[in-house]
Amino acid sequence: MTASPPPTPPFRDPRLPFAKRVDDLLSRLTLDEKVSFLHQFAPAVERLGVAAFRTGQEALHGVAWMGPATVFPQAVGLGATWNPELVHRVGEAVSREVRAMRARDGRVGLNVWSPTVNLLRHPLWGRNEEGYSEDPELTSAIATAYTRGLRGDHPVYWRTAPVLKHWLAHNNETGRDVTSSSVRPRVLHEYDLRAFRATVEAGAVAGVMPAYNLVNGRPNHVSPHLREHLRTWTGEELLVCSDAGAPSNLVDSEHYFDTHEEATAAALVAGVDSFTDHGTDGAPIAARVRGALERGLLTEADVDTAVRRQLSVRFRLGEFDPDDDPHARSGAFDTPEHRELARRAAEEAVVLLRNDGVLPLAPDTRLAVVGLLADECKLDWYSGTLIHRSTPLEGLYERFGAERVRCAEGVDRVRLRTSAGTFLHVPPAPEAPGPARGAQGALDPALLAGRTDLPPLTTDPVGTEFALVDWGDGVLTLRAPDGRYLSVAEDGYLRASADQPGGWVVQETFRLERRGEHGTGHLLRHLGTGRPVSVAADGVKVAAETPGGPEGAEAAEVFAAAGGHEAAEVFEVVVTEHGTDAVRRAAADADVVLVVAGNDPHIRGRETEDRTTLRLPAHQERLLEAARAANPRTVLVLVSAYPYAFEPGRLAAALWTAHGGQAAGTALARVLAGDVAPAGRLPQTWYADDADLPDLLDYDVIGGRQTYRYFEGTPLFPFGHGLSYVPFGYADLVTAVTDGALRVFFTLTNAGDTTADEVAQLYARAVEPSVPRPRRELLAHRRVTLAPGETRRLEFAVPLRAFAFWDVARGDWRLEEGRYDVLVGASSEDVRLRATVTLDGEPAAPRPVLRRGLSAADFDEHGGAALVDRTKVSGDAVTPASGGTAELLYRACDFSTGVRTVRLELAGGAGTVELSADGARATVEFPGTPGPYDYTTVEAPLPVAGGTHDLRLALRGPLRLAHVGFSA
Repeated sequence: MTASPPPTPPFRDPRLPFAKRVDDLLSRLTLDEKVSFLHQFAPAVERLGVAAFRTGQEALHGVAWMGPATVFPQAVGLGATWNPELVHRVGEAVSREVRAMRARDGRVGLNVWSPTVNLLRHPLWGRNEEGYSEDPELTSAIATAYTRGLRGDHPVYWRTAPVLKHWLAHNNETGRDVTSSSVRPRVLHEYDLRAFRATVEAGAVAGVMPAYNLVNGRPNHVSPHLREHLRTWTGEELLVCSDAGAPSNLVDSEHYFDTHEEATAAALVAGVDSFTDHGTDGAPIAARVRGALERGLLTEADVDTAVRRQLSVRFRLGEFDPDDDPHARSGAFDTPEHRELARRAAEEAVVLLRNDGVLPLAPDTRLAVVGLLADECKLDWYSGTLIHRSTPLEGLYERFGAERVRCAEGVDRVRLRTSAGTFLHVPPAPEAPGPARGAQGALDPALLAGRTDLPPLTTDPVGTEFALVDWGDGVLTLRAPDGRYLSVAEDGYLRASADQPGGWVVQETFRLERRGEHGTGHLLRHLGTGRPVSVAADGVKVAAETPGGPEGAEAAEVFAAAGGHEAAEVFEVVVTEHGTDAVRRAAADADVVLVVAGNDPHIRGRETEDRTTLRLPAHQERLLEAARAANPRTVLVLVSAYPYAFEPGRLAAALWTAHGGQAAGTALARVLAGDVAPAGRLPQTWYADDADLPDLLDYDVIGGRQTYRYFEGTPLFPFGHGLSYVPFGYADLVTAVTDGALRVFFTLTNAGDTTADEVAQLYARAVEPSVPRPRRELLAHRRVTLAPGETRRLEFAVPLRAFAFWDVARGDWRLEEGRYDVLVGASSEDVRLRATVTLDGEPAAPRPVLRRGLSAADFDEHGGAALVDRTKVSGDAVTPASGGTAELLYRACDFSTGVRTVRLELAGGAGTVELSADGARATVEFPGTPGPYDYTTVEAPLPVAGGTHDLRLALRGPLRLAHVGFSA
């Protein structure tokens, strides 16, 4: 007899619902197996035929880190398209490349950590390039489109499983793992949560990643908002993946918990399901979880909950149904369609900031293309490796002909003379070039090593002429004549070995430090190691000792064996050509000068490093001025990951584009030539000066009057700004309130003679609000293509809930009755049509303080207050910021028939609380408690007459106020 095959286990039965299959598989796993699944690299369970699984495949604007892939414009550039339909197609293309790459490289994961939906609140944030916009409506529209493309359109199976980054209120790299964002309830609900919520509710999100920072004194990896908000927005199981190393930060840098067992248990209970820590080694996390189980800090049910969420994602990805997965063979890689899409996305991202008529360029224009980015196609930390490459210079050569285009990069050409009179010299390298950085792919590109197969620098009587590229603040790179950058590998030697600056710790940046007040000598300090360069018999290397302390302490230990104790060399910089001279020569003979300026995404403004100013680096400002002085028909082309401040009135035209990916140069040339009319729009406010900016750590966009929604100054360029070569007419505005929505109708006409896009934008503002409301608030937008003379009637339906605000008095949303201006135009300030509508709503209700008291965090206005954690699990309290005084205002408190006593829930250090209402005053001296969470109730007389009155409090000292109660 032939033995019957074993029955198919239910988790392998595609006819069953996913939930039943997950439960069945979960029941078959041992506790140790389930614990092992909690790490980013979940091992295989061979006895059940379950494969290994990895969370986390970066795919922000193309598949990153895993070798060659289609590179689309940076995320902020995709935001500048204001085109959800286009971004949906980009997401679809990226997900198809993920599938195609996974088919040949099992390291490529299907759980993609994209997109980033942090709002671009502050333009100096180092990771500005990763977000879409400062506005939650635009951000959620673009993010929803991208996630839908990543997910695919099959009703059951997902092509990839997108995870949103970074939960929550995360806009600073400075001290990012130890700083706390103070987020009042209105800002939380009206601003920071909104982009996440709308994208999750759209149904194409598999999870989120908590950010490194703390919010209101509590690390995001133990945030109660994961449970109280995120998981209430969808019926799907959401997988919460920690950021890299963040679980350990809970103890090691944040000191929020005493032991890793406590920290891991708290994060798991709060809702973190997958722990990204210790690279590929899951043993430390498993040991912490087992320790927490032994101590009673966790139960097996807690572990089951997290594993169930992971398995739910894996089932949706078709892992257990290979024969039924419609995406298993849907991969597509570097197709003509993807190349065309990359070009179109780069074209649509270009924003025309200013134009006095010099653009578009005539076909016979003689061009000078100058600037540090004139012949560059820069990548960022979350880019793939380029298959195709187009720089501005290459694009202009292709479009106008090389004979009509002259280039001057504008770098200073230098030789470095040693104290012995010799010069630094790059010895000949093997003819076969090495692979580009990251070409082979890496699960963690931070671990990629520099090249050691090339000979180190030496010295000789003539030396090598280097291109000294000044990126500002004294940070520079040195490039050899063959295009390779000087870099330092693990052995400490300098080589001309890098195709571009890059890496988690950049090894291609230096600083020249003058020796002596009037001397000509300089130390050449390598910033990656913090060490000065020395000259030794066996080659040029970084010195083993660092006078004055390291600047690159994070990487210093990698170079601890960097050969001996050679003295730092003192160099004389011999300039053979000033970059400004080359720019003047090129500009003088041209009809139009294009100054291509901007940033390198790995230098002075990136993950781990915020910018310090809006200004262009001084050297680039000098190049711009040299070009303008030589030729008034000078156009500034900014290629950057963030806004800059400059003087636009002195320029014939100005454009901005984010780093545009593989087709950036071709796209830019087509826009400059008028083959494509520019229609990109700014996704964030461009401020005129650093003085217009709030403190980087001021997250109160309402009180700080931040972003276009609240800013009361005059921006350099407003949110939504972008010019065209074509005039558009707006007319025939009609509004109507029906079926719970405001319907807005108007016509849009192309009044020009070429086909072009226009981005119609719909804003609103409350005319007489009872609380501070936005000056403008984007409700909807649409990018429309119109033929010459074409008129189209546009319609928007905006749910009335979009007009609501978070009423701290009731702890809920409230639509305030009254008049609202409806504004239609081409930017937040370029309003072409307006109307006023009256909306019915709910009247304000006084706070029932006698019955409910007041949560201290629910103030209407404040000055000098910071929110902190009431407990390590949930709740907020208020404390004076920076040891000063906090002033709090609670409007319209209903004291009923009157009160006699106030009760304060206080903890922390000693201080005073002063209260006043309707002429009654009280001062409470608080002696303090042993710890910040040891709350005690303090009572004091406060006779307030019946009725509704405002209540004012002043807090002094390091105390924490959680609640205010009253009794008659």
